[in-house]
Amino acid sequence: MARIRLDLDRCAGHNRCFAIAPELIELDELGNASVSGDGSVPSELREKARLAVANCPEFALELDEDSK
Repeated sequence: MARIRLDLDRCAGHNRCFAIAPELIELDELGNASVSGDGSVPSELREKARLAVANCPEFALELDEDSK
């Protein structure tokens, strides 16, 4: 199973990831992003995860497609 990771030090709060993949990203009351659950990405959401990673202007997201 794939796993998405968010580097909070790089994240600038654009929230494009949330706009693209709200099933995988959560926002707190201040609008700060975090991954949902343990970051596992179901196969049916893998393309959304790739799009979220590709659209992060700060390169704060990473998709590990070989995660176990």
